Parts: sequence; C-alpha cells; structure tokens
Amino acid sequence: MIIANVALDGSGVLFDIELAGSVIAAITPAGTRRAAGDEVLDGGGGVALPGFVDSHVHLTQWAAARKRIDVGPAMSAADAVALVYPYARTAGESVVRANGFRDAQWPEEPHKDLLENALPGARVAMTSMDLHTLWLSPALLDDLGIDHPTGVLRDVDGLEAVMALEEQEDPAELDRAVLDATAALAVRGVTGVVDFEFADNKTVWDRRLTAGSPAVRVDTTVWPQWLDEALERGERTGDVSALSELIRRGPLKVMLDGSLNTRTACCHDRYPGIEGDDAYGLMLETREGLFELVSRASRGGIVPAIHAIGDRANGVALDAFERAGCGGRIEHAQQILPEDITRFAALGVAASVQPQHAMADREIAEDLWAGRRSVAYGYGTLHRSGATLLFGSDAPVSPPEPLAGVAAAVFRTDDDRPPWHPEEAVPLEVALRAACGGRGILRVGDTADIVVLVEHPVHRSAHDLADTEIRATICAGALTHASAG
Repeated sequence: MIIANVALDGSGVLFDIELAGSVIAAITPAGTRRAAGDEVLDGGGGVALPGFVDSHVHLTQWAAARKRIDVGPAMSAADAVALVYPYARTAGESVVRANGFRDAQWPEEPHKDLLENALPGARVAMTSMDLHTLWLSPALLDDLGIDHPTGVLRDVDGLEAVMALEEQEDPAELDRAVLDATAALAVRGVTGVVDFEFADNKTVWDRRLTAGSPAVRVDTTVWPQWLDEALERGERTGDVSALSELIRRGPLKVMLDGSLNTRTACCHDRYPGIEGDDAYGLMLETREGLFELVSRASRGGIVPAIHAIGDRANGVALDAFERAGCGGRIEHAQQILPEDITRFAALGVAASVQPQHAMADREIAEDLWAGRRSVAYGYGTLHRSGATLLFGSDAPVSPPEPLAGVAAAVFRTDDDRPPWHPEEAVPLEVALRAACGGRGILRVGDTADIVVLVEHPVHRSAHDLADTEIRATICAGALTHASAG
C-alpha cells in the first residue's frame, strides 16, 4: 500500500509513504515512486502521524458502558435514581446498568435504600464516572452475596463486585462488544491501547481472539492476582502473543490509592469535611507490599504501572521505584509534591496521564484540593522537568478521543471557560508525542501504525482541534478506517 499526498508535519510538504507488510518501507516526495498496480490511499494533502495510542483504557468496561444508561448529568443521588427509573420499571429480572455518576459534590450520599424505595426489588448497578464506586440495589446485593450497610462499594470492594457482575454475563456477548469497540477506536485514529481491565487478561484475550481480531494493538496488563502465573510462564512486557501480533503483554497494574471523586486519593493534607484516618484518603498497599510487587515484577521483565493519584501515593510509588532500582509508569499522577516532580525523569518513570480528567475535575479539585503545596494535573511542570508523558483516556471515565486529550493538554480548557492553570499547558508537539505513545514524526523502518488527519493540528484552534477529521487509520499496515469523504 502507498499512502499518497500526505505531509509529515505542519510544513505542508507532501510525501508518499510506501508500506511493506506492517512496516514503513519508504518515504519519498509525492508522486515520484508510484507504479502501475500499486494500491494507493490518497491522503488528499492531509498529514500522516504515528497512530494514536490510548495508554490507559478499560476495554470491557468501555464496551459495556457504550450500551448503558448515562447518569453523568445527575446532580444528586435522587437525580441518578430518576434517570434509571424508566428503564428499571420494565427490566424485569434483568440487571439495569448505569454509568457515569459523580457524587463528590452531591447534597446527599447515594444509598441502597434510595433505589429500593423508588424501585422495589429491582436489580440495579450504577458505576461512578471514575470506576471507583459501585452503587447496588438490595436485590442485586443479595444476588451477589454481598452484605453491605449502604450498598455503595468503593475502590477494591467495587472492583471485585464489578468482576462478580461480569461473571454473570455471557462472555461471547462481551467479546463481540469489545471487538466492536476496537473498531470504534480505529474511527478515532487509535492504533493501540493499554488495557487495564481488572481481569485475567491473558486468558480473556486468548479466548477473545477466537471471536475475531481487534482493530487496534492491545497491550494486556497483569494484576497482582495473576502475577505469579505470568512470571512462571516467563512473560515479559512487550512479548507478542503466539495467537496474534496485535496482542502483547503489557505492564503490571498496582492500585495504590483511590480517586479524587471518592475522596480516597491518598494525600498529605486532609480532605475538607472528613474526620479520622480516612480524611487523608486510602493507601491500598503497604510500602513493603508495594516494593515487593515492583521488584518482583521488574526482575521478571514486567514493567510496573502504579495507580497513584494523591501526592502521598505518588511519593510512595516513586520511593518503590527508587528502592527497586527500576523504572516504570505511574498512572494518573494527578497531585504531586514539587520535590517529587523531578524524580520521574531521574528514576525513568513515565507519567501516564489523562488530560480530559483535568478538565472534568477542575471544579472538584478546586473544592477538595484548594490551597495545597502540591501541583495538581501538572503536565507542564512534569514536561519541563524532563518526565516522559503518555496520554490516555481511562475510558469509560473519559471518552477515548485522543485529539480531545491533546486539545485539553495544550489549551487547558474544553469549553468557553478560561484556561485552568494555563502554566500547566504543554506544547503541541509534546502533546502529540504523548498521544502517539511516545512516537514523533513517521520514519522509514517504523511500524506502520498511522493516522491521517485532514490537516495538521498546528493549524487548529482550541475549539476545533478536538474535532479534526480522521481521514484514515492504518494498524500494522492494514486499513482499519477510511472516512467517506
């Protein structure tokens, strides 16, 4: 295949990109090397960039969320119940699933009794927008064998309940939904993802491949529950599956703290309005336990990726990397002490961040983290310190829209409000590299994972960069999306 008439940067100079299988074989001035019989994809004067990589998604959760009730607009627990009410009334014995509520600023706490009073006997499960809270009705709690005073399960308890719910679903149906979701990612210019789904991801993807091939590359994370098995099999981060070149073993995922929305992100300062030990958030691993996981995984060739949101959790994560003598990733890195920021580059730890979260969380962050010494959503400070940035969406927490993430990082706003902490913006070229999994301009010998845009984002404003048209997506040399135009 030849991708013809495309620029490689914002200069507008056009080239042809010749592919040989899944590799870029040549890049030549437009029209100079074409021959009769060549398969030509005309880029129409657009720009070809390395394909977008969503460095943090939950593929099964996002695939399922695409078919669930959206309770994101709810301004209270009562609003959320009202949004699911019409569906639950006619659901019978089916489980009613909803996604997206944000309860940090609600006037009342969610509770199982609110669901029971409005919908007696209904089986309802609502997942928060950050995936850290699961709100269940009494009937569904009984089905799952969970005895809980409020029916609101947070952090690890919520993850385990989500897994229990998924065990009741048809795996074949879930597999089809996930493969369909990867096709939807290709439409957005995505050629690769790191799948952080809480599951035995090797087993899941080995099974899933019998249903079809994904439209993107998938790096499958391993959680601590399955680490011993992965190490015993000799798996290393980057290893390609024997079943498909599109599936690779990804990093180890360790949950170290909670989230901002649930006020469980572990911080040095207290959360307003909370008393006792919980006022600082939750630490889900001890220092020794975290060090043991990080060192054991890294010795076996599996890169550690630590979920850390609060400044205290980020400091502990960096301590673990330093003590283990290895690099890795910190997922989210939303609040960091100034003295810890320079440690990312020094230790070889990448900051895997989600720029759309900064826009969605700006009001909550101002409310819960106001006046603190730490830097919140400090992408600019991290970049200036030499840290490697990787962008993702954490879908379904934010939609997997790479260009929306780029726009949020560059302009620090996604609506008509003024930029939020504009000093934390990053240059466009930095944001694009972070959105492309660390790759810059396309070069001969690169893997043929390519996105073709109608024009280079440098020519787009804050309001329309996110809406830049994707003309084509190529993954491993295969065309996975082409626009009708």
